[in-house]
Amino acid sequence: MEWASASAAVRRHRVGGERRDGPAAAPQPGREAPAQEPPEDACGGGARTRKRSAGGGGASRGAGTGLSEARAALGLALYLLALRALVQLSLQQLVLRGATGRHGEFDARRARDYLEHITSIGPRTTGSPENEIVTVHYLLEQIKLIEDQRNSLHRISVDVQRPTGSFSIDFLGGFTSYYDNITNVVVKLEPRDGAQHAVLANCHFDSVANSPGASDDAVSCSVMLEVLRVLSASSDTLHHAVIFLFNGAEENVLQASHGFITQHPWAGLIRAFINLEAAGVGGKELVFQTGPENPWLVQAYVSAAKHPFASVVAQEVFQSGIIPSDTDFRIYRDFGNIPGIDLAFIENGYIYHTKYDTADRILTDSIQRAGDNILAVLKYLATSDMLPSSSKYRHGNMVFFDVLGLFVIAYPSRVGSIINSVVVMAGVLYLGKKLLQPKHKTDNYTKDFFCALGITLISWFTSLVTVLILAVFVSLAGRSLSWYNHFYVSVCLYGTAAVAKIVLIHTLAKKLYYVNASDQYLGEVFFDTSLCVHCISLLALTYRGLCSAFISAVWVAFPLLTKLCVHKDFKQHGAQGKFIAFYLLGMFIPYLYALYLIWAVFEMFTPILGRSGSEIPPDVVLASILAGCTMILSSYFINFIYLAKSTKKTLLTLSSVCAVTLLLVCGGVFFPYSSHPASPKPKRVFLQHMTRTFHDLDGHAVKRDSGIWINGFDYTGMSHVTPHVPEINDTIRAHCEEDAPLCGFPWYLPVHFLIRSFSRRSCSFQTRVQRTDTLGFCEADV
Repeated sequence: MEWASASAAVRRHRVGGERRDGPAAAPQPGREAPAQEPPEDACGGGARTRKRSAGGGGASRGAGTGLSEARAALGLALYLLALRALVQLSLQQLVLRGATGRHGEFDARRARDYLEHITSIGPRTTGSPENEIVTVHYLLEQIKLIEDQRNSLHRISVDVQRPTGSFSIDFLGGFTSYYDNITNVVVKLEPRDGAQHAVLANCHFDSVANSPGASDDAVSCSVMLEVLRVLSASSDTLHHAVIFLFNGAEENVLQASHGFITQHPWAGLIRAFINLEAAGVGGKELVFQTGPENPWLVQAYVSAAKHPFASVVAQEVFQSGIIPSDTDFRIYRDFGNIPGIDLAFIENGYIYHTKYDTADRILTDSIQRAGDNILAVLKYLATSDMLPSSSKYRHGNMVFFDVLGLFVIAYPSRVGSIINSVVVMAGVLYLGKKLLQPKHKTDNYTKDFFCALGITLISWFTSLVTVLILAVFVSLAGRSLSWYNHFYVSVCLYGTAAVAKIVLIHTLAKKLYYVNASDQYLGEVFFDTSLCVHCISLLALTYRGLCSAFISAVWVAFPLLTKLCVHKDFKQHGAQGKFIAFYLLGMFIPYLYALYLIWAVFEMFTPILGRSGSEIPPDVVLASILAGCTMILSSYFINFIYLAKSTKKTLLTLSSVCAVTLLLVCGGVFFPYSSHPASPKPKRVFLQHMTRTFHDLDGHAVKRDSGIWINGFDYTGMSHVTPHVPEINDTIRAHCEEDAPLCGFPWYLPVHFLIRSFSRRSCSFQTRVQRTDTLGFCEADV
């Protein structure tokens, strides 16, 4: 019979895709004879070219099935805002109240006192009297006081190490670092009868030249002093030693930790370590590296930490090299072959390594939670039976992540692979049941599914292209980083453009291609395509062995369960209030955790884009990240575009917000930087007085010059400075000396590849500190 091959358009005249009452082959109102159907194209195109008839159109939409555009858009926006508020609430809850300062527990007030004394010394660069004499003297003084108050069950030994050495490191393109007579203050707390094994706690008390270094890393050393006091005064016996390393040369690329782990006699006792670092100022300290392998260390953190905050996603992102930074973790891992845990404060990275990194900006609760966690984990490790034979437990990686800071879920990666495989199989069975049914039932669904998949991918691709075009335009217009001091500007500019493009593509598909399709049918098809995308993502990440694949597993498992639960109600009543409520409830966990991770991404990357050099357009990077986040968040909301009666108002609103924001950005309304006392976001400019003497390979001086070397460390270079300091316009642009290392400039770190030719030299001025590079070398008095 001809009915078996009827076109998709004819079938979709049924409400919800098929009739629930009456004969299966009963004709629909407004159906045309099969002979009048144009031939179908590869995606059922014959059905798409027909205009909706009066009868067919009404039947295809179904009575009361269309969602109100205003309610749908407002509801989804409020849903996401509510989840974002919940994430923010969890981030602000740093510690549980009523558990601070009691006897035998970490006291943040004492730690803050240590912190204020250290930062009052001022900047503590390696080699300076402030670092090598004043800070060391203060640390030894406090350690002596702690030693005098210790319990007789414990023994404290102190050693001041001044190592000399060198090492090569594959960081920032790779280089060799040499150090001479740097300072380590090492304290060993052990049982009265001694110990054969130890756990290491590491911090660094040096700072960059222009900063008091409260968060990086004086607060960590203050926490360690207080942890040392609590452990030494405790009546609980330790099974193993705890070594506290206060290292004095981290900022000049991890030198002191190398000197300790390769030369100190106590280094051979260490079986595990905890490294305390900072990439921001205060907030929660994030566990962003563990291992390598040694899943028992993650279990130790899970079991002991009172206020957990950990993510294997952060670990894989950091170890990928995307973030241009490194810590002492690398030294202990690579040169000591020791497993460990790396923690860092990540909030408010705008003032990291600036003069604004002061003690008063670190909340006491931040210190308390860090101290509670470090104390508990060190005590756990110092009494662990696994520590002496830690190498025996080196088997595979761990999947670990916290749930809103309440607790941590952790399991071996091999278990994660099994879970991921089961979730993929569930998704494949669900989709396969629809795609592999008898042809006369699924022919049109299969075509529509793959066409919907193509439309979804096209919408995401064009969304990315749109925001990139906007970002390039803004960069060429000289308005880069307009969002740096006002993050909402990036959302209003790039976020709205990304969403608008996705909505536009699907609206066009709905009106021009899916002419006679039922809203319910299209909603189901586009849900299935989003599920398919996440299944493919899960499969790919699992195949590559990435522990972060658990995120895709969450984005497959919960939506699939939700769909199975609401399917019957959706078929019977369409997209009514009950369906929407249960649908959004089912999406609660994946969307909540996605927003939790998205917060961490922007908290880390937004400040980094203000110090990532002048070669990388930050607007392009941020726009790409926003587009990616939009794709993820839109995936299971695309079906609402097809369930809604219209999207005109939504498109108009999004386009208007984007256009107005673009005009304001191009008009220079949003200045990128701020010196507001409560929330400074400074521009990073390096000015160095220097004299350069160039030598040939025989050591003869061939050239000499001097001046002020000026570098802007963000994409805008000096464009925001020259209007206020016009003398810079009279300076000479310094050219690269092709025959000299690092273009002939005395880079403290080899980051010359990040800086465009914005380096300038002005009038001569010099002070005396010498740096020498060989291979046809240049001597610079900086």
